[in-house]
Amino acid sequence: MSVLTLRLAGPLQSWGASARFARRTTESAPTKSGVIGMLAAAAGIERGDDDRLEPLAALRFGVRIDQPGTRVRDFHTAHHGVTGKSMPLSERFYLADAVFVAALEGDHPLLTELHAALRTPVYAPFLGRRSCPPSLPVELHLHDHGGLQDVLREEPWQASPWYRKQYRGQDDVELTVLREADEHEQNAADTLRDQPLSFAAEHRRHTLRTQVTSSVRIPNPSARHLPRHDPFDALDEESA
Repeated sequence: MSVLTLRLAGPLQSWGASARFARRTTESAPTKSGVIGMLAAAAGIERGDDDRLEPLAALRFGVRIDQPGTRVRDFHTAHHGVTGKSMPLSERFYLADAVFVAALEGDHPLLTELHAALRTPVYAPFLGRRSCPPSLPVELHLHDHGGLQDVLREEPWQASPWYRKQYRGQDDVELTVLREADEHEQNAADTLRDQPLSFAAEHRRHTLRTQVTSSVRIPNPSARHLPRHDPFDALDEESA
């Protein structure tokens, strides 16, 4: 088994698990269906091709929250493409300035193909919605050894330099990991309707998948310990 890691960073992201009518929400972290959809688009898999989608959907998924970002709301207006009439006003939610590391575990040949597809995508990747392009290359590494949890523990911290500055006094940071449960973790897992079955435009289908929450400690590349300043040192020098 191998693990493919992705860096999901951009000015805006939106990962909706239940978007209906005029209110389009976002989860606090990337969804499996959203990431699998991005990989399928990069590989040139058309929306109704469920046979080619199936091996991608079978990959085991996890995500690490390197920089949680800020939730923002946008009021969206639109007009009908044919009649020109105004469409209902809608609310759309986004994550601003967020950074995540997503990981997919599966067979090495399939992940090798997907890694290559992200470098030369058939359809450009986006972070949940077409209006949310990534600010950095999506692909990170293809790991030939270690499982999902191990790789999410070993992948370097991807947060922006300005965000890391507030943690420069710490040698490491604790990051939240959301991943699909192992067989022995099923009883402690949450369930989400986030397992893609079909991306066909006329009838998208999803089923339930499991998810457990854990944390990992990652070395902080921006750690810097300033010399301790004691104002009474000057008094000791004068008395000497």
